[in-house]
Amino acid sequence: MSRTVQSVERAAALLRVLSAESEPMALGQLAAAVGLAKPTAHGLLRTLVEAGFVDQEPTTGRYQVGSGLLHLGSVSLDLNELRSETLNWVDTLAARTGEEARIAAYRDGAAVVAHHVFRAGPGTQEMDTGRALPLHATALGKVLVAFDPGAARSVVGQPLDRLTFRTITDRSELLRALADARDTGWASAVSESRPELAGIAAPVRDRGGYVVAAVGIAGPVLRLCDARGLPRADLVEQVVGVSRSISRALGHGRAA
Repeated sequence: MSRTVQSVERAAALLRVLSAESEPMALGQLAAAVGLAKPTAHGLLRTLVEAGFVDQEPTTGRYQVGSGLLHLGSVSLDLNELRSETLNWVDTLAARTGEEARIAAYRDGAAVVAHHVFRAGPGTQEMDTGRALPLHATALGKVLVAFDPGAARSVVGQPLDRLTFRTITDRSELLRALADARDTGWASAVSESRPELAGIAAPVRDRGGYVVAAVGIAGPVLRLCDARGLPRADLVEQVVGVSRSISRALGHGRAA
């Protein structure tokens, strides 16, 4: 029974991804979006095609929502709901790392912060809750573009604004960074939105495996990075661990 229910949840996640897109999607895109192996995703999509819920283009093999499915619900959590469901874990991340912690979701072409926790210690800090962060120049934004097809589509054909000398403005370079994020399960941005700022983030998945948010930390480059200028492994571990804990709290990976 648990395997059957898990298959239903995964199929629902695939439908939710497709419902957010106006263009057909390739198998690899769909599999990455919900965190499934390609053979598993292919089997589920084949069943959905047979049921009439998904259409497959005969020439390209790409998938889109089928005419047999008249309506799908919202693919995203309300930001207030996201905050209430995750604030304790974001607080925990800030406490464990000693840095600012945020959770953000894709909205209208940006990563919008649902909850922000200040770092401990002196110094002026500004509340970012409700703030829209650039997708291509922040760790939170890169995670959303890497795993959320809607976020990825929003940057296609759009200029990548240069915010600092290290901002990625070359589309091929950004695609490589996004591929790395999908391979490793986390993303970083070092001096890309502000010269002195670094960030580390990881995806948050719902019960069906759909990425609904990104959680991460931000702080001075000298604190978040090692001598080579790379994100510190211990901080990456903390961020990824909390992202998995939040995902479990939202039902991801639970046996029915």
